[in-house]
Amino acid sequence: MSPENWYLTDDLDEFLARAGDFLSSRPALHTVPLSVTEALRRRGPHAFGAEDPVFGILDDGTVRAVLVHTPPFHLHVTTLTPGEADALATRLAEQAHPVPGLSGPRETAEAFAAAWQRRSGTAGTLAQRQRLYRLDELTAPEPRPEGRARIAGPADRELLIRWKLAFDGDTGHGPGQDPAGWADARIAYGGITLWETPDGTPVSLAGVTPETAGQVRVAPVYTPAELRGRGYAGAVTAEVSRAAREAGTAEILLFTDLANPTSNGLYQRIGYRPVADFAVWRFGD
Repeated sequence: MSPENWYLTDDLDEFLARAGDFLSSRPALHTVPLSVTEALRRRGPHAFGAEDPVFGILDDGTVRAVLVHTPPFHLHVTTLTPGEADALATRLAEQAHPVPGLSGPRETAEAFAAAWQRRSGTAGTLAQRQRLYRLDELTAPEPRPEGRARIAGPADRELLIRWKLAFDGDTGHGPGQDPAGWADARIAYGGITLWETPDGTPVSLAGVTPETAGQVRVAPVYTPAELRGRGYAGAVTAEVSRAAREAGTAEILLFTDLANPTSNGLYQRIGYRPVADFAVWRFGD
C-alpha cells in the first residue's frame, strides 16, 4: 500500500461523498467518525476547536479506511493492516501533519504507533485501553435509586459546563472542546439526561450522540465523586438507553476505560455486550 493511496482533505462534504457509504457499512465500529462528522455537519467546521479539521481516505479503487482529525484532539482511524498504517504514517510525516495522539482499534493503533516512531522518530505511549460495547437486552439496574430522569434544558447550562470540566479532568482528557459550546449543542437536541433526587437535585448525567447511520453512542456518563456508589450512573445510563431503543435506534453503543472495572461491570449488568477493543496512544510530551 502506497502513501499516495491516502487522500487528505479539509472538505467535509467531499469526504462524506466519497467515504459515507464506507462509514455506514459498519456503524458500530465506525461510531466515532460517524458522530464526529455529524457534529461538524450540524455545528460547522470548528465544532471541536479553532483549527480546521482534516479527513483522510485510503482508496485504491475502493475505500478501505478513513481518518478524522479535529485538532486539538487525537486523530481517529478505522481498521488498518500494518502496511496501511505504515503508509499513513509516511503520508502524515511527508505532509508534516501534527500527530499529538491517535485512537482506533487496538491492533491498528499499535501498528500505527510503531510506524509513526519509525517515520517521525517520536515514540508513543499507550494512554488508554478502551472497550466498545453494544446494547443487547436492557436490564434495569437493581436496586433502583430514588428519583427520576429528565432531559437537561437551558436552566441546566452552568451545571453541564461544570460537570463537563470535571469529567474531562477525571478522565485525563485535559482541555479540548469548549464546555460552553458543548453544553449548548447538547441542550439544543436534548442530548443530556440528568438523574435527580426526589427533591429535584441533579446527581448524575448521561449523554447520547445524535443518531446517524442507525446508531447512537452513550457519552459521557458522569457522577460527581462524592455521589458515586449510589446507583445513579446505572439508572441514568439505563434511562438514555431505553429512550434510544424506544425511538427505534438500531445500535446503542458506549466506550469504557478498561482500567475501570466498576464501569465495565455496571454496563454489562444492564445489558451491554463487548464488540471490540480500542486503544489511545499519545505521542511526544
